[in-house]
Amino acid sequence: MSVKATPCPSWRNDLALALIAALVLVAVSACNGFRELTNAGGDNDSLLRLVEVRDMLAGQGWFDLHQYRMGLEGGFVMHWSRLVDAPLAAIILSASALTGSMAMAEAIAQILWPALLFCAAVFFTARAACSFAGAGAVLPAVVVGAAALHFIGIFSPGALDHHNVQLTLTMASLSLLLEAPVRRWAALFSGLCAALTLAVGMETAPYVAAIGACTAILFVVDLGGERRIAMDFGLGFAGVSALVFVTTIPPSAWGQAQCDAFSTVQFVVAALAGAGLATIVSVDAASRTRRRRLISLGLLAAVLGAVVVSLFPQCLAAPYANLDPRLRELWLDYIDEAQSLYKLVLYDPVRVVARFATPLLAVALMALRFSRGGWRRQDSLVGGLLVVALLVSAWEVRGSTFSIAFAVIPLSAWIAKWRQRAETSPSRGALLRMVAAWLISVNAIWSAAAEATSSAFETRAAVKDASVDGSCQGKASFAALSRMPDTTVLAISNLGSPILAYSGHRVFAGPYHRNIAGNLLALDAFLGSDADARSVVKSHHVGLVAVCRGNPESQLFAATAPDGFLAGLMRGNVPEWLEPVADTKGAPLELYRVGPNG
Repeated sequence: MSVKATPCPSWRNDLALALIAALVLVAVSACNGFRELTNAGGDNDSLLRLVEVRDMLAGQGWFDLHQYRMGLEGGFVMHWSRLVDAPLAAIILSASALTGSMAMAEAIAQILWPALLFCAAVFFTARAACSFAGAGAVLPAVVVGAAALHFIGIFSPGALDHHNVQLTLTMASLSLLLEAPVRRWAALFSGLCAALTLAVGMETAPYVAAIGACTAILFVVDLGGERRIAMDFGLGFAGVSALVFVTTIPPSAWGQAQCDAFSTVQFVVAALAGAGLATIVSVDAASRTRRRRLISLGLLAAVLGAVVVSLFPQCLAAPYANLDPRLRELWLDYIDEAQSLYKLVLYDPVRVVARFATPLLAVALMALRFSRGGWRRQDSLVGGLLVVALLVSAWEVRGSTFSIAFAVIPLSAWIAKWRQRAETSPSRGALLRMVAAWLISVNAIWSAAAEATSSAFETRAAVKDASVDGSCQGKASFAALSRMPDTTVLAISNLGSPILAYSGHRVFAGPYHRNIAGNLLALDAFLGSDADARSVVKSHHVGLVAVCRGNPESQLFAATAPDGFLAGLMRGNVPEWLEPVADTKGAPLELYRVGPNG
């Protein structure tokens, strides 16, 4: 397997194209009035991220990840990383200094941060496509890549969640590793990006593992070309992991193992893996022959496995193994991004087409390349990551965010091939093939076709008024609540983050797996009787009850417990210890003030 590669043209042209794509995205959002800034569309994570940044700017400590306004009294510790909070806080501070308005500064950050990440993601996608298939693949990668990244929705204005950061860093790591044979520093920075994306969130662990495994396997296969690359990647991965550990984890927590966030578990594994790979590469006795390299890396893998099994066995369990069964049944099973391919096939086949069409096409193209015997170093890296992402997305649909992005690389190469044929041998057939390659590589076209096909077989439903915020996702729905004196609000988990973002109140429930006690308390109140709810209200000093009839979670609770407290409120049965807030009667979000008897 050859490691020879032709350097891509100047990165400035690729950056210019990526910047144009980002400006187009911002312009389209501007024409729509930046609707995402006033209606998060159910993106609770972005709203809570904004709350977290506000808390830090207000003086909450760098190492203090408590969300004090959610959960039981005292709050709970979030599993997110300050690595995302820091740049957002820097943008807000800079913008507020220039504008003199904190609200304007937050709006600027909500627009600028996703746009910058979108630009970087498109840039690294273009660079990866160029390393994979030459300069002719750059334009298709920018066009198809920008369309794909826009389609998956994590780069829209207001998207402050960490998924866009993770995708950008993962694509950067892949792109730099593809360029490593011709750029001395690229492998070191690839390891840096791999460590950072793992530190931001554990969702990318399969992709980081795949990148590391591919780097190690390439070193086994080709000593001469991959020795330096493997060493630099390992050093960058281990070094940045250590830096992240000491700068984001308080010394008092260095001995605490957290499976869902960067902690001593991830640091120990990353340090051993990165340093171990670099050591094997540098020791001649361990790397002299292919057999020795394979044995040495096998021993390293065995050591890593033994460390995890002996020191951190709890992290081998399923991510939500300890979740209360009631929360699994009434919360986790209804999270869109946590659905499996099997459930999508049964209940949402349109989404199957939208999320799996282009990745499966890309895998078919890679398989065709392999069958023809033209397999290269670049194919191993791109193909390995693409297959891993597709397997993850079959388990949880959130993985399709990565598989759709990785699919752009082989699809761009395919388009470039037909563009070249159409230019060198012009004919109607070649032109039609090129046009077809363009069209079927765009994810949105598959989605639109599936939607149209589905609509043709369904009875036309009544058109809803888009101006009515029936599920209470817009800022305007919380205006009345924000004007009321701060208190504790009893609400469903879908309303938790918006209440924190749009008001000064605190809540019990929020869609976060660490907030078990707060979520269970809200379940006990809403699914129980009026007396059960009153007991919760009295013992936890609740001042307001918020009800959103049109929210799917409210409807689920009402159907689960038709005689419960929430179901009664939705039918208009208000207990004597609650007083309806007159201004909110008939509004999407109805408020009830707890009276003296409550």
